[in-house]
Amino acid sequence: MSSVPENLRYTEEHEWLANTSGVTKVGITDFAQDALGDIVYVQLPSLGAKISAGAVCGEVESTKSVSEIYAPVSGSVSAINERLAVEPELINAEPYEGGWLFEVEIEGNPEGLLSPEEYRKAIGA
Repeated sequence: MSSVPENLRYTEEHEWLANTSGVTKVGITDFAQDALGDIVYVQLPSLGAKISAGAVCGEVESTKSVSEIYAPVSGSVSAINERLAVEPELINAEPYEGGWLFEVEIEGNPEGLLSPEEYRKAIGA
């Protein structure tokens, strides 16, 4: 069964956010990393890049497939997890800790985010 921490918010595209205002960390969920299999490469948005909620901002490549990363919120990328360039498997091992993808300075009020309970329902957990 996939882990769904209570302190995060989620998207239907299987991303998580640490909070919904200010600067927040973004990653992919345990459910997503499990479905992808062994992750071998990650393309992240550039530092300082403007991202728009719902738009593609990167990709995750696994031994099974390539999946796009969708921006869960609009804002400016304020940090990227540089460890993933040499250790993309951190996403598999620690999707909610060391495997975070990037931080974004949120602009506006995020919409369409799911609570942990709503996300569990969406993935059938």
